[in-house]
Amino acid sequence: MAVDGTWNITLSTPMGDRPAQLTLKTDGNALSGTFGSERGSQEFSGGTVDGNTVTWKTMFSGAMGPMELTFTGTVDGDTIGGTVQFGAFGSGTWKGTRA
Repeated sequence: MAVDGTWNITLSTPMGDRPAQLTLKTDGNALSGTFGSERGSQEFSGGTVDGNTVTWKTMFSGAMGPMELTFTGTVDGDTIGGTVQFGAFGSGTWKGTRA
């Protein structure tokens, strides 16, 4: 499954929906990229790809301060989505389309 590319995503957070942009790059089973929102962009590495399943972590400076976001998702053609853990502040879902 083609994971690489730029994605326009929406995170459903405990504080409402938030738009973001995601850039993913694979190297074998390794995943890296950039997560960007209205609060800035953060590069990440150390993620994994297993078939059409992606996982990664990135730091984010939100209204509640800095936190680690842990993403798990599935790519299906030009759509992507899954779950995200907002540090100790609960979890939500995310989804998007290839830009």
